[in-house]
Amino acid sequence: MDAIKERRSIRKYRAELPDRKLIGEVLQAGMLAPSAKNRQPWKFIVFTEKSKEQLLRAMDAGLTRMLDDSTIPQEAKTGLTDAFHTLKIMQEAPVLIMILNTNSGSPFDGISPADRITEICDSLSIGAAVQNMLLKAASLGLGTLWIANTFYAYPELAAFIGTPSQLTCAVALGYPDEAPPPRPRKKPEDVAEYR
Repeated sequence: MDAIKERRSIRKYRAELPDRKLIGEVLQAGMLAPSAKNRQPWKFIVFTEKSKEQLLRAMDAGLTRMLDDSTIPQEAKTGLTDAFHTLKIMQEAPVLIMILNTNSGSPFDGISPADRITEICDSLSIGAAVQNMLLKAASLGLGTLWIANTFYAYPELAAFIGTPSQLTCAVALGYPDEAPPPRPRKKPEDVAEYR
């Protein structure tokens, strides 16, 4: 419980690149997560230095494309300001881990109801893997940020990575350069119901 209570989302990082052994321990924690039907649908792609810069240029191009596209309704663009802010955080973090669902393609493609159920189960499994990674990173003195704003630049990022697999999220990783206070949480009686 202490690790769960003390973990924080980190948005400011020191420039120091964590040792590859530490990154490997974080990935191993993700691989040990439970998964639906033991499908282990995850794939982790680690970007640092020049490859990270290239990845983020693709993300910037995608965010800019969406911002400039007059055919996209304004309500679909409401999160872009936050996505550009997340891009700055990603530029500062020394490590980015892009996480794929190897059993699914683009979330924007239509699929059958049976495939959608599988996709949802695999997404839950990947969520468990990411939580393991965040907690392991914290235990190693590393900071993380779980990122979903990659969806705003989905085509550009998937093309840059060169994958037909579903890009589910990213995790920024590095030594924290901040110590944020705990975020407010809902009360147990507001979220839990006993029947």
